[in-house]
Amino acid sequence: MGGAMPQFYSANNMAAKKYITASCHISHNRVYQDAGLVFESDAAPIDDFLLSVYQHFQFSYPKFYKMDNLSKLGWLAAEVLLKDSFDKTPHKAEYTGTVLMNANSSLDMDLKYARSMQEVPSPSLFVYTLPNIVAGEICIRHHFKGENAFFVQPKFDGAFLKQQVDYLLDTDTLQTCICGWVDVLGQEYQADLFLVEKVKRGDAKEFLIENIK
Repeated sequence: MGGAMPQFYSANNMAAKKYITASCHISHNRVYQDAGLVFESDAAPIDDFLLSVYQHFQFSYPKFYKMDNLSKLGWLAAEVLLKDSFDKTPHKAEYTGTVLMNANSSLDMDLKYARSMQEVPSPSLFVYTLPNIVAGEICIRHHFKGENAFFVQPKFDGAFLKQQVDYLLDTDTLQTCICGWVDVLGQEYQADLFLVEKVKRGDAKEFLIENIK
């Protein structure tokens, strides 16, 4: 799902280096920012854990409570990713976008919606039966207006992700990209997001496959 990359483009066409200027990992009741543990909770199930993350960082966004778990996870990962490392001033909204992937699409919500159909189908569940809604929630929150894509893959594919992001930045379709993996199914969840830019800041690592695995 998402925009396909032109066949004539290859990794050999890379025009310039890109850099991972921030990262966030969420899984197993832990939140990492730039590889450092910033929050840990015993809260379970997933609904309680996601709420505990939201409350711990004192985020304020009423729409959060209406989201499905996939969108909550991606939204929280993006908030942690950007909260200390993203200055919107030099980043034009039209050139900031997302490239995300997962293995289970929106199956977590699809199953919940299917169960609601046994009585009265729930419109509030139906609205989240597309995996790219999580990208939409991130972009709405931060007013990003650039290209976004969502791909369903059997497992995380760093080479594929890098190729997609390289193309968008090399062709100046984007100047800044939030990319990575956001997946939820039942009580299993994982988010790995990276902020990729053309300009190196601080001790940013180069955007290479070995640095996103």
